[in-house]
Amino acid sequence: MGDRPKIKLELTAFDKALEIMGGVLIFAIWILLGVSYSNLPESIPMHYNAAGEADAFGSKSSILGLPLVATALFIGLSILNQYPHTFNYPDKITEENARYQYRNSTRMLRCLKLVILIIFGMATYLTIRNAHQETAQIGKWFLPLTLGLIFIPVICFLIRAYRGDSKN
Repeated sequence: MGDRPKIKLELTAFDKALEIMGGVLIFAIWILLGVSYSNLPESIPMHYNAAGEADAFGSKSSILGLPLVATALFIGLSILNQYPHTFNYPDKITEENARYQYRNSTRMLRCLKLVILIIFGMATYLTIRNAHQETAQIGKWFLPLTLGLIFIPVICFLIRAYRGDSKN
């Protein structure tokens, strides 16, 4: 890892769009919570089983954990994304393949940041709806959707990483 080239990657228009969408989503999650917080009951659902049914409850202030964790992950992944030469790669990084591999891996992290924010935004929204008893659960679809949103992009970017290595 110490002999990997350190390359400054310029953001493409697509990368910038992903970053802007992430910032907008963080802002939207906080706005949603700010608008809804005073109307929440004192006890709200905080955990759901695999069927999407609430199985643990907490005080309404515990909902702050969702946007706080989302914000921390967004910031942490943004910082990590500045050091692509420290990531794990499926093959040796050389001068010839570094730019492609670094761009692919940083874009994967940007997509994952966006997916994480979508998941946390949905969790916040559905918890608020559940707290207002507009629905009794978050739905059986939430867990499979969450897993798909996370693993499908990772698999796609790993395939790109392997294909990129075979070209170089």
